[in-house]
Amino acid sequence: MWAGGKVGALIQPPEYLTIVGVAVGSMLAATPRAVLATMVRKVKEVFVTGSKLDQGFYIEALKLQYEIYQLARRDGMVSLEGHIERPAESAVFGRYPAVLAHEHAVHFLCDSLRLVLLGSVPPHDLEALMDSEIEVHHEEQEKPVEALTRMSDALPGIGIVAAVLGIVVTMQSIGGDVALVGEKVAAALVGTFLGILLSYGFVAPMAGNISSTNATEARFYSFLKAGVVAFAKGLPPIVAVEFARRAIFAADRPTFDVMDAACKSTRTVKTA
Repeated sequence: MWAGGKVGALIQPPEYLTIVGVAVGSMLAATPRAVLATMVRKVKEVFVTGSKLDQGFYIEALKLQYEIYQLARRDGMVSLEGHIERPAESAVFGRYPAVLAHEHAVHFLCDSLRLVLLGSVPPHDLEALMDSEIEVHHEEQEKPVEALTRMSDALPGIGIVAAVLGIVVTMQSIGGDVALVGEKVAAALVGTFLGILLSYGFVAPMAGNISSTNATEARFYSFLKAGVVAFAKGLPPIVAVEFARRAIFAADRPTFDVMDAACKSTRTVKTA
């Protein structure tokens, strides 16, 4: 508009329908339903909820781990059985709803503690097993990123296809009114413009945002792993959660004093 252009020239429904339709259709054809469902959830997080794995969340997770390890040390490993078998009904997990909302991570924690409870898996094997599960989970969560990246790479080409179709229509009007030919050429060029804009202005940034969120979630799993492995080695609860604290990204990591005060505050709560 500043350069004297008319906004109406960019409103070309056939170009939009062609580009968006082909992009969405090709994604639906190439992407499994489970990945599509995960993608919808991840895109919602980008624009609506965002990541909630901040310092406050990690303090709650540290307190949860401390309570679990303290309970096992005080009452024996068998006392954990009811909590890790049904975390949704556990009084300990129930005090930390933000952590409990991460259902897959909670199951990851409980499954790992179950192996500690059985006592038949050495700590180094437990760590390797947890690393393997973290890798599988991260690979699964990256599938939507791969699908969006493919769409981002394809959009400029789809825009060219739409532009060529527009040029074909324009060629049919050669010899007619010059103003009409100009309008049709402008409409065709909108296809190239739109394909590139959607690719580098929207889809690629979304994929990058989701990938960053996945890395943050993977760090949460590594945080849980560090605490469980330290506990499996027989270290005291406060030392085990210190191992977990050291696995948090610096921007979200509470200080030792903050963690220590938070963990000590749990001693006033009666563990069911």
